[in-house]
Amino acid sequence: MKEKKKSIAILGSTGSIGTQALDVIRQHHDYFEVEVLTAQNNADLLIEQAIAFQPNVVVIANETLLEKVKTALSHQPIKVYGGDAALASVVQMESIDLVLTALVGYSGVLPTIKAIEAGKNIALANKETLVVAGALITKLAQEKGVNIYPVDSEHSAIFQCIVGEFHNKIEKIILTASGGPFRGKTREELQHVTKAQALKHPNWSMGAKVTIDSASLMNKGLEVIEAKWLFHLKPEQIEVVVHPQSIIHSLVQFEDSSIKAQLGLPDMRLPIQFAMTYPARFKCDFPRFNFAHYPSLTLEQPDTKTFRNLALAFQALEKGGNAPCVLNAANEIAVASFLKDEIGFLEMSYLVEQCLNEMSYIKEPRFEDYVETDTATRRKATEIIKNKK
Repeated sequence: MKEKKKSIAILGSTGSIGTQALDVIRQHHDYFEVEVLTAQNNADLLIEQAIAFQPNVVVIANETLLEKVKTALSHQPIKVYGGDAALASVVQMESIDLVLTALVGYSGVLPTIKAIEAGKNIALANKETLVVAGALITKLAQEKGVNIYPVDSEHSAIFQCIVGEFHNKIEKIILTASGGPFRGKTREELQHVTKAQALKHPNWSMGAKVTIDSASLMNKGLEVIEAKWLFHLKPEQIEVVVHPQSIIHSLVQFEDSSIKAQLGLPDMRLPIQFAMTYPARFKCDFPRFNFAHYPSLTLEQPDTKTFRNLALAFQALEKGGNAPCVLNAANEIAVASFLKDEIGFLEMSYLVEQCLNEMSYIKEPRFEDYVETDTATRRKATEIIKNKK
């Protein structure tokens, strides 16, 4: 009897992760089928994807584009919805086997919660979900018996290293960072860098927000917080090293001192595919790593005095409660403002730190507290920027 295809919902199908996930599905169309596709603003690509993959449902979160998508798909057997409420609703559909959360930033939190409540396994590319509400999300996943499969290359590497080792105690994990386009620069040199320079990542092709986070090392800071929740670790069990070649994706050290690492060329399709096919590994045509092309792999300590966002993330993790939620909200405003040339590259860290120092602290937040913290922090960060003009 032919095996039933795994039914996938892709939240954020028009972004970098979403489009690469569809590449994986295209390669393995006998195994996967697309049930839901969603986008925020890119209606044209969403329409193109819907016609190609024939999902049951599409959602355009920006409701002003709803009629455009409806009209374009009016002759297709596809249901079309608009708005954030629809996004949070469709993830609960009974027909879905796996929800790939590839939304950017805080917008991924509520749909992920709703999917977990409905008992859906999660392939998580939206690190902010665990940064903002890690305690709530992991507790809910445990209660519902839901698996969260990491999609970030670093967390996928850790996951791949501990497969078969679940009974062995982790001493520490080592997350690798490329160092971004400004590795080795001084604070003086970073005073006047432009967004165009910051958007030129040396190894990875990502969306604008993640690329800026990578340049400032905030991306690694968010990954540190995410790793704490994914792998049930204490802050002191998480280390970061800079690895400019981006071949070693991360490492795990066990209590017998042995270290395991996962290596490969920088290609997000591999961690996406592993999250979607776990526990199987599927044959693919991804490019293969060749040691002859990389005679030297180097590792070095991150410069947290120059790139202060990484230190701020560790501080927020140590403090706990709603502090990581503050960190994330302030950073999202900082990055958006930098991309609009409203603040400089180094000012992003100052903004995040000021918000961490000034926002009210809640030790054991409920969901409503996360929502209020996010709103209030964005308001505070926006006021700080406005007052500096």
